[in-house]
Amino acid sequence: MKMSKLFVQTLREFPSDAEVVSHKMLARAGYIRKLTSGVYNFLPLMWRVLKKVETIVREEMDAAGAQELLMPFVQPKELWEESGRWDAYGKELMRLKDRHDRVMCLGPTHEEVITAIARDGLKSYKQMPVNLYQIQSKFRDEVRPRYGLLRGREFIMKDAYSFDVDEAGLDKEYENMARAYKRIFDRCGLATKMVQSDSGAIGGSVSHEFMVITDTDAGENDVFYCDNCDYSANSNHAVSKLPEAVVDGKEYFTQTKVMDTPNTHSIEELSAFLNIPSTLILKSLVYIVDKKPVIALIRADKAVEETKLMNAVGGIDIRIASSAEIAELMANHGFDAVPGFIGPKGMDDIQIIADETVRDMKNFVVGINETDKHLVGANLEDFGIKDLKYADIRLVQRGEFCPECGRPLLVTRGIEVGNIFKLGTKYSKPMNAVYTDVDGKTKPFVMGCYGIGISRTAAAAVEAHYDEHGIKWPISIAPYHVTIVPVNILDELQMKIANELYEKLQNAGVEVVIDDRDERAGVKFKDADLIGFPYRITVGKTINEGLVEFKTRETGDIEKITPEKAAEKMIEIVKNIK
Repeated sequence: MKMSKLFVQTLREFPSDAEVVSHKMLARAGYIRKLTSGVYNFLPLMWRVLKKVETIVREEMDAAGAQELLMPFVQPKELWEESGRWDAYGKELMRLKDRHDRVMCLGPTHEEVITAIARDGLKSYKQMPVNLYQIQSKFRDEVRPRYGLLRGREFIMKDAYSFDVDEAGLDKEYENMARAYKRIFDRCGLATKMVQSDSGAIGGSVSHEFMVITDTDAGENDVFYCDNCDYSANSNHAVSKLPEAVVDGKEYFTQTKVMDTPNTHSIEELSAFLNIPSTLILKSLVYIVDKKPVIALIRADKAVEETKLMNAVGGIDIRIASSAEIAELMANHGFDAVPGFIGPKGMDDIQIIADETVRDMKNFVVGINETDKHLVGANLEDFGIKDLKYADIRLVQRGEFCPECGRPLLVTRGIEVGNIFKLGTKYSKPMNAVYTDVDGKTKPFVMGCYGIGISRTAAAAVEAHYDEHGIKWPISIAPYHVTIVPVNILDELQMKIANELYEKLQNAGVEVVIDDRDERAGVKFKDADLIGFPYRITVGKTINEGLVEFKTRETGDIEKITPEKAAEKMIEIVKNIK
């Protein structure tokens, strides 16, 4: 490809709405252009990258025994009603009607469709195990699209679904897919960590995410891990052992009584006023889960992890209650308290979830729904809560201890590029997707689900490989392997050698761009670094000595070698691409 013909327009500045490195770099380097909120055009350079990621995914999925198919992007409401997800999925599901008033949706995922396919096509245990996958565009109507390709509304994804006769078969395929994922991300030049995670809207009993560890702002979740054993988990699934703490206030409070605690709206203020550690304070927080109030109780030195709380309630949407909503809740129960003085008193008709940290608390301090007052020396039985539920709703914090080996946990940021789920019979049972077993009995399929974000993987590669000058693509997914830059296109010798190199590399199967533009060398070099060609061969004045410059983008190393050696080196590099 000649640079003068390549459809690419680089920008002088980063787009004003770009927040993270990958969005900034891909937009400025001419890979993507925004069409509307969360929706992007994939321009020729980007499309080449995406096709290479797809090729790696296909090769490894096929090698792992999966079979590719393609399912419709538009899905009928009836299938989603069969699974029970039509109402449960939430506003991220884009619903629409056709001209005949049939209700449809744009597929954010394909569990229902693939289950229907298996229901029609897999009748006997003899036909299993089977793993079917597709690579296709998806659409989720994100409430706040951001981070470019990392959290867009339309995206490209590989989703695979396995069908087995029992849990043992699912376990085997789950491990098979985990190994395939490791190979895929290694080939894409990404170091990933497989972490325990929440199953979210997909559902299922066990799930793991493959996270690209990054120190950039694009990291979506904290990943807690132990460097002494294999434990690692997303923040919405992580658990830990806590250091010893004072959780019985018997030395501070000799009786249970109401105390005046003026202007103690925060935990810090209340702790200082009573001269007690915050571990003796029971914090009460009001959340709105599926439009209903829920009270979360937790030791005051700890924070609530909202996904854990939502799962404990069995909801699909969660947010912290506003001051107005708290005031309305108080008024409806005959109280007049402001945040900071809320408690479980008189809230028997509201669902109350207590974190596991609350089990050991005794003689503590808690709000009683009266402004400027707290109950001290309290115990939960004082409130007579009928349906109190305990659950792990705590957000793990740095320095807490590994649940498996007891060493301090470390934390880093991660970008999810893949996930695997053990679905079990979550979809096959309600959709009556069954097979006949060896004894002639009908049983539901035991299913697994395995996703890889194709466009997210490409964006994550940028987050992991860049510098202040631009992208540093891993060669396996770079749009082109090398660029040849003749410094002066009016110099006959430079152009002769550059064109000879171009032809030789092309004929050897090397993907090469020759920068034949009538531009200053500095402009060509900046564009080469910005676009992220893994290698650059510069044909300049040193050609008079029979030498060209061979630059490696990742390291910045520059060698002066003969054109013949440059060609040989480049051909050998490409031969060794996985």
